[in-house]
Amino acid sequence: MSSASDLDDIMIRLDELVLTYANAAGPVEVLRGLDLAVGRGETVSVVGPSGSGKSSMMMIMAGLERATGGRVQVDGQELGGLDEDALARFRGERIGIVFQDFHLIPTMSALENVAVPLEFAGRRDAFDRAATALQQVGLGHRLGHYPGQLSGGEQQRVALARAFAVKPRLLLADEPTGNLDGMTGEKVIELLFDLTVDHETTLVLITHDPGLAARCGRTVQLADGRIVDDGRNSGAAGAAPAAKLAAGA
Repeated sequence: MSSASDLDDIMIRLDELVLTYANAAGPVEVLRGLDLAVGRGETVSVVGPSGSGKSSMMMIMAGLERATGGRVQVDGQELGGLDEDALARFRGERIGIVFQDFHLIPTMSALENVAVPLEFAGRRDAFDRAATALQQVGLGHRLGHYPGQLSGGEQQRVALARAFAVKPRLLLADEPTGNLDGMTGEKVIELLFDLTVDHETTLVLITHDPGLAARCGRTVQLADGRIVDDGRNSGAAGAAPAAKLAAGA
């Protein structure tokens, strides 16, 4: 698998990553000794069949899931040694996450949905930053609207504003257009790539769409909890400058 010669260039490093769930019929191996290095500024798509471990790998990168074994390093921080409170602070300061299902709080306005994680992070200017983030995704006129009053595309734009409002060093996106029609999904993806470039953010994008995967600078393919392919995409429109990566074990 890929590794890097200079640790300063690494945003994500997974070494011998293992995830196993207990089951009445016996242990279920979700990730099986997975190795991966993602450079700062890279845009990386992750593809593979359902059940291959894509979402589990992303959840571990986000500190939302604990690995059973191996090493997880994100932005120079070893996640295995952090308790839940420290992981939450780490996410709030450095990681943006976008899910397929938006994950907006229905009883809060668009502005409040974006401001909440900023408030948890102790930002005194949470609402000002939230308003600016919503303006950047074209929703400055929807600040007081609730999720139920917004279209699917608008809800995902709120989710993007929430993710980028913290000025993350890493964005993790899991099927961000999975619940959108083709035209709306394309607009959301254009916005996602634009924001990634503007914020100089490293992107890891899970997708079933080969065309979308090819827009990233690199595509990693999973099968049965292992990486079976890892290669560069020539002429990727959404690729940010890649770090200096070297072949390794």
